[in-house]
Amino acid sequence: MLVSLNDEDNMQMFDMRKFFAFLAVPLALFSCSKQYIIQGNSTVQSLDGKMLYLKTLKDNQLVNVDSCEVIHGQFEFSGTWDSTMMVNLFMDDESIMPLVLEEGNVQIHIDHAEQSVTGTPLNDTLYSFIHEKSRIDNQIAELSHKESQMIMDGMDHDEILKILNEEAARLNQKNDSLVIGFISKNFDNVLGPGVFMILTSSFPYPIITPQIDSLMSIATPYFQNNSYVKEYMKLATENMELMKERRDAGLGF
Repeated sequence: MLVSLNDEDNMQMFDMRKFFAFLAVPLALFSCSKQYIIQGNSTVQSLDGKMLYLKTLKDNQLVNVDSCEVIHGQFEFSGTWDSTMMVNLFMDDESIMPLVLEEGNVQIHIDHAEQSVTGTPLNDTLYSFIHEKSRIDNQIAELSHKESQMIMDGMDHDEILKILNEEAARLNQKNDSLVIGFISKNFDNVLGPGVFMILTSSFPYPIITPQIDSLMSIATPYFQNNSYVKEYMKLATENMELMKERRDAGLGF
């Protein structure tokens, strides 16, 4: 959700963290309604008896698409849709996971270790990406444990730093390549803008990183004209210009 200037530092701001960055970017693909069925199961006991909601972003507001109750670890959404969209599964105001609302039978599994969505092409593609990114993120997180083990093994401190810095650089490059590759392959469907939203939601305010600059240099008109992408790039460009003005004036940012 993009918002106006921040009074504190005059940077163009947006607060996606409340929604855990997985807000939807609906794209109309069909003019007629089609049937969706989403069946889920959970081994997380705290979900039993809770209401779950599918929510999407419409006119800069979260709106409910569907709801259901978890009964003995089982839940089901069903209804009609006339546009493929990326939605988010919520429990009350807590975001749980993203998925794509598309034609077919969608299967959701939730346990303490992971969440997954399968059964339709875009959901299969999305969760293949999410699982691969989680694998790389876990490898990056493990570097601190590797450092502790190397220290216990008596390795030279400088050598430890050299090895771990090289490994971190390799994993970060792999992560960047994965994200850029995924978004670029999905420029013209809901996954491209949706994952772009996930990527940019981690920033305190819209900026243009080398990763985003690389993406936009090859983006299709369809992706560039997406409402979220357009608004983000507008605010990010203004912020970059403001930061440059502050640096030139010796004020920092």
